[in-house]
Amino acid sequence: MKKLIDLLINIGEYELFGNIQIMVSSMAFDSRKVEQNSIFVAVSGTISDGHLFINQAIEKGAFVVVCEKLPSHLNENITFIKVENTALVLGLMSSNFYNNPSKQLKLVGITGTNGKTTTVTLLYNTFKSLGYKVGLLSTISNKIHDKEIPSTHTTPDALQMNMLLNQMIEEGVSYCFMEVSSHAIVQNRIAGLTFSGAIFSNITHDHLDFHKTFSEYIKAKKLFFDQLSSSAFALTNLDDKNGIVMIQNTKAHRYTYSLQSVSDFKCKIIENELSGLHLNIDGIDVITKLVGKFNAYNLTAIYATAILLGADKFEVLQILSNLNSAEGRFEYIKSAENITAIVDYAHTPDALINVLNTIDAIRTKSEQLITVVGAGGNRDAQKRPVMAKISAENSDITILTSDNPRNEDPEDIIKQMEAGVDISLKRKVLTVLNRKEAIKTACAMAKNGDIILVAGKGHEKYQEIKGVKYHFDDKEILKEYLL
Repeated sequence: MKKLIDLLINIGEYELFGNIQIMVSSMAFDSRKVEQNSIFVAVSGTISDGHLFINQAIEKGAFVVVCEKLPSHLNENITFIKVENTALVLGLMSSNFYNNPSKQLKLVGITGTNGKTTTVTLLYNTFKSLGYKVGLLSTISNKIHDKEIPSTHTTPDALQMNMLLNQMIEEGVSYCFMEVSSHAIVQNRIAGLTFSGAIFSNITHDHLDFHKTFSEYIKAKKLFFDQLSSSAFALTNLDDKNGIVMIQNTKAHRYTYSLQSVSDFKCKIIENELSGLHLNIDGIDVITKLVGKFNAYNLTAIYATAILLGADKFEVLQILSNLNSAEGRFEYIKSAENITAIVDYAHTPDALINVLNTIDAIRTKSEQLITVVGAGGNRDAQKRPVMAKISAENSDITILTSDNPRNEDPEDIIKQMEAGVDISLKRKVLTVLNRKEAIKTACAMAKNGDIILVAGKGHEKYQEIKGVKYHFDDKEILKEYLL
């Protein structure tokens, strides 16, 4: 139980109608999850407005309502708190409700278009190897040391996040690494959290269905760094043209990493093969199991973060040499016929070209590269023709197929993708609507030594069609037809 007045600390200006000294037992912003003696925060979401469900919340037992617009009739038995931004206040009150757990551990967030999941997952594994109890909040899963909790969003909602962080404190977790999506930043899902550090990986064309313009997307990412305290660190990729922009106005201590520019933490690729990367990081050679230039960036960010958190550089480099990639990130299997099949989450133009460039750097050119790729429904449609164009230009054969069509017609999505393919490349492009059949076709076409890339879904174990998630695993399908 918490006293209401204690939950209002540092939330800013508010108007009070009712008793501020009452005790509350829980919080909710979904009226269906309201319990007896709870606070209901009416948030205006992208799908529905919580203000429309205030009466339902009261009927279920809420006796404190936080809102931006007061109901026409105020129930005298209910305490109403009127604020300017309920989404922001939800984050601040959630932190107070769970005793500000982010202040009781080292919380490090990473934002960027690509590399977030790999970086936080490998940071989690690195710090576990260093002997700490560690937390993870990622697209793939949330972890409280060894306990795994399924993930539904890149960044959880503010209430769930503080609950998870509080559980981490109870389990003795010292460090937590989390993905910070642009949606979460502008929707105030990270409001009230205290970050010890923040990492910027890169920014490319993505989520313009939500942010509308690339400029707004950049501003969203930058806001994360603008909100850091002077005791935190801000680590940015200096090779990205917007890397320096991210830390322009931050109060945090600024650090940079790179492969090409002069930076605080410098990495050089010595060899890049399917067996792994040979790197020179901070003047020391290290051989890793990870493949590709993008992973060289990820590993450099991980090394820099570990050093900034006080780890020993030689111990960190030794751990980096043994790290395996995150699930669905350039994972590959090899058949008895010497066919290499790679599964990767690449679902943006930049991620796809990075993976294709990585394959190009390690292939002999005597083999075929067959790429299976789609694009998600109800998401940024502008990238669809771009991704098809990239695949057609950088693969010997491209098979366009369904990804997660969601509520769109998959045929319409594929037609939009086909529009990006130059007429001279059409002969290299096939359309197979059913994703399983598309993967089966790629396997049937592949010969000794060929490479198959299945892009877009990576770690996902489902395909979402018309609001229903059906079991679907790219790796399972590949194994069925190759092994």
